[in-house]
Amino acid sequence: MASNKPFAKKQRLLKVTKQNRRVPVWVMLRTNRRVNSHPKRHMWRRSKLQR
Repeated sequence: MASNKPFAKKQRLLKVTKQNRRVPVWVMLRTNRRVNSHPKRHMWRRSKLQR
């Protein structure tokens, strides 16, 4: 994708990029590892963003 993109799209991509982080370690410790996967994670090569 070109680096020349609309500002609104760039904002949306930035928001999703920030969401694409693992669950913090302290959350896993507090829940005894019941929560260890993040539902909003995505791999940019394998799967595209859901609309």
